[in-house]
Amino acid sequence: MIELSKIRKVYKMGEDLEVLKGVDLSIKQGEFVAIMGPSGSGKSTLMHIIGFLDRPTTGRYFICGKDVTDLGDSELAYLRSRVIGFVFQQFNLLSKMTALENVCLPQIYLKDVDYEKGKRLLEKVGLGDRMHHKPNQLSGGQQQRVAIARALVNDPLVVLADEPTGNLASDQSEEIMNIFTKLNEEGKTVIIVTHEPDIASYAKRIIKIKDGKIYEDIDNSKEKKNEAKDCSDVDLGNSKFNIQEFFENIKSSFKSIISNKVRSFLTMLGIIIGVASLIAMLAVGYGAQKVIQQSMSSLGANLLMIFPGQMTSGGISSGRGDVSRLRPEYAKTLKARLPYITNYDLNVVGNVQAVYREKNTRTSVTGTTVNYPAMRNAFPYYGRFFTEEENKELKKVCVIGQTVVNDLFGDEDPVGKQIKINRKNFTVIGVLPMKGAAGMRDQDDVIIVPVNTAMKVIFGKDYVDQIWVEVESSDYVDKAMEDIPKTMRDIMNVPSFKEDPVSVFNLSDIKNMLTQTTKTFSLLLGIIAGISLIVGGIGIMNIMLVSVVERTKEIGLRKAIGATNRAVLWQFLIEAVIVSVFGGVIGIGIGSGIALILGKFTGWSVYIPPIAVIMSFSFSAIVGIVFGFWPAKKASALEPIEALRYE
Repeated sequence: MIELSKIRKVYKMGEDLEVLKGVDLSIKQGEFVAIMGPSGSGKSTLMHIIGFLDRPTTGRYFICGKDVTDLGDSELAYLRSRVIGFVFQQFNLLSKMTALENVCLPQIYLKDVDYEKGKRLLEKVGLGDRMHHKPNQLSGGQQQRVAIARALVNDPLVVLADEPTGNLASDQSEEIMNIFTKLNEEGKTVIIVTHEPDIASYAKRIIKIKDGKIYEDIDNSKEKKNEAKDCSDVDLGNSKFNIQEFFENIKSSFKSIISNKVRSFLTMLGIIIGVASLIAMLAVGYGAQKVIQQSMSSLGANLLMIFPGQMTSGGISSGRGDVSRLRPEYAKTLKARLPYITNYDLNVVGNVQAVYREKNTRTSVTGTTVNYPAMRNAFPYYGRFFTEEENKELKKVCVIGQTVVNDLFGDEDPVGKQIKINRKNFTVIGVLPMKGAAGMRDQDDVIIVPVNTAMKVIFGKDYVDQIWVEVESSDYVDKAMEDIPKTMRDIMNVPSFKEDPVSVFNLSDIKNMLTQTTKTFSLLLGIIAGISLIVGGIGIMNIMLVSVVERTKEIGLRKAIGATNRAVLWQFLIEAVIVSVFGGVIGIGIGSGIALILGKFTGWSVYIPPIAVIMSFSFSAIVGIVFGFWPAKKASALEPIEALRYE
């Protein structure tokens, strides 16, 4: 069944240390073999090579007539789970699992877990009433019996035991050896490594090794065992990923995280801070963008603003001084000459003192035409707008914004009441819809009056400050910005050698500029939050590296019972992602709370878009993958035997 040919094992330890020196060994199906020798003789190394925990430096290894010397990781892992069952001197039970879970652990790397089979095996070794106990609740002998049941759960062809009674009392040792004897009588091939003659006496064949060579092979069996009929059919397949393994990795990760609550929280803390910062900053940034969009949309569509003078690189020239004034009739002429202009509005603006009874407020007055509501999406939600007749007759009527209503009237109905604007009585006929703040300016802190009334009654001038035009569609905006200065030059009789008499400003340019500025600001804030995420990721990586060191023996055990490099890598990577994702979820909650608090106490507009939540969640998961990969890779690269020997 097992055939070793000229097996040598050399360790590189400064100088070459040859532990096995050309060992030849043949073990038949159904034998009970004890390998004896003093410490350092090479007996454990020989068993590790037989059990696929270590590889020979030279020589060939055949099992059931098939050469397994040069198999890869997944094939060897499959053989460790399917062909070999291990029983270790140190028991190597996972402390966070019950006895039953420890017994069934090898099944996840080979097939679906069968807990009923695990229960039957525990009953077989006399632990039917202890199956839900943790290892620290069991005696040494009981733990070793759990280890034997674990070795048998996948019906291996060979049971390997390394000093199985080394940590047990004599009565417990006898119990364990009786179990091995019974297993051999049932047809199992049993190989034990021991230095105790009384333990070796249970075996039917004793192989003695010294200085890396077999010097004595004593067979005490009365009749030779023949090769099992199905031994040549042993499957040399490979371990493949299965969903049971994935769920066990998740379960194991949660147990590890919960068992180290404080450390896990501190590991998450960097991610929590980073994600919370990201959410809060994006909420403020997106909120600012929405305010800008709402403010601009409240002005209307396809609007262009015309004012006297030139816009310089440092800002906008007011046009006062020797630049010609904008006359009301210019707008009508401009509309007639440029047919794609569908509407226009004249504006006269200024600051005034408004008084109602004992209350007063400093606000702004805008004189407009009757086209103002349609062009600015500003139809009064209560009362009405003034008419063209009222404009022509210089009627002292006004429509007021909500801020003015609050300052002057409080809860009182303002429509029909009279207020004083610069000591002149005006009748309130309507209330404008609320538009909110636009930058530093409150759009609701305004009084709208007929443009003629504003010019002649309030400000005493015969020109307007701005002309607003609305073009047919956004396709005409660029053309209008090019045509309007030329047409106005002609209308205002400005010579060609002088600069354009007006400047034209496109509201979409303002919107784009402000939006881009807000995006840039949000990006900078996001970068700062991203740095916090990276710092959190480094924390995860450091803690996971510590975890790999702490759980080295667990890694060795898992590999010994069938885990591949891939399975170990996934286990630690899943744990890193869980820590990171949970930190991200907590961070999203905290960041959302911070954003809402900021909005409440500062008056800022905050908005948490779904994309921000998705981004934050995704970033936290990516951080877990990126920074958890190296520790996971390091864990997966550990050799089984080196990991098992780690102290």
